[in-house]
Amino acid sequence: MFLEDVKIIENIQIANNYYLMKVNGDKMAKYSKPGQFFMLQCKDHSKVLRRPISLHNVDENILEFYYEALGNGTKEFTKLSIGETINIQGPLGNGYDVDIKNKNIIIVGGGMGMAPLKYLIKNLDESNKVIFIAGGRNAQAIKIIEKFNFKNIKIEIATDDGSIGIKGNTVDLLKEKIKNKKIDIIYTCGPHPMMLAVAEVAKENNIRCQISLEERMACGIKACVGCSILTKNGMKKVCHDGPVFESTDIIDIDIIDPNGGCK
Repeated sequence: MFLEDVKIIENIQIANNYYLMKVNGDKMAKYSKPGQFFMLQCKDHSKVLRRPISLHNVDENILEFYYEALGNGTKEFTKLSIGETINIQGPLGNGYDVDIKNKNIIIVGGGMGMAPLKYLIKNLDESNKVIFIAGGRNAQAIKIIEKFNFKNIKIEIATDDGSIGIKGNTVDLLKEKIKNKKIDIIYTCGPHPMMLAVAEVAKENNIRCQISLEERMACGIKACVGCSILTKNGMKKVCHDGPVFESTDIIDIDIIDPNGGCK
């Protein structure tokens, strides 16, 4: 883990409140793995807590962060210009298992759940056969996938309003794709209800499934209990034990609240 001021080399609006920031992370890039995250510090130090942002991609020594401007902290990030610096901490947490070869894979991303999936795709061995299922409220919500590299990957899209792809949801597409095809592993990231449904489908069909959880984080280094969740193996901290977990460890009707988080 590093704590460093890094220079911003790009910070652009992708769509609506969605932004892509690129920084020069010489020391951090080679240690970063798909599914990990960084804690970004606001310039306004009255905002004491850092903001956890998923690692979107690594391109040589450049780190990419895809984020949604919702609160005061992330809205501040949108005002940062090329050449300015931002203090970041990371890489943090445990990421996806990418030591997978010669397998049939489905990746399911919903809305802001696209954030860690670009780097996941990049790190999957070319021997795998991959289907990427992307979904969101509308075309704007998944516009970031235009910057993905889908070479040798089959992509399926579903939106709530039908503005791009089919009018429907990712889970329906997932069920359709596994009907007559053996799938070895599913990776997913997105809203809790979507991931719960994906995990249930995986469980019913005896498919390994890895999910990336998003919880409120204060420290990012397991020093507090802000992101603690109940798992089948006791209490775990999303910032340290996750954010990526095996779905069989945590996804259960009795454990996960469909509205987000744990009961």
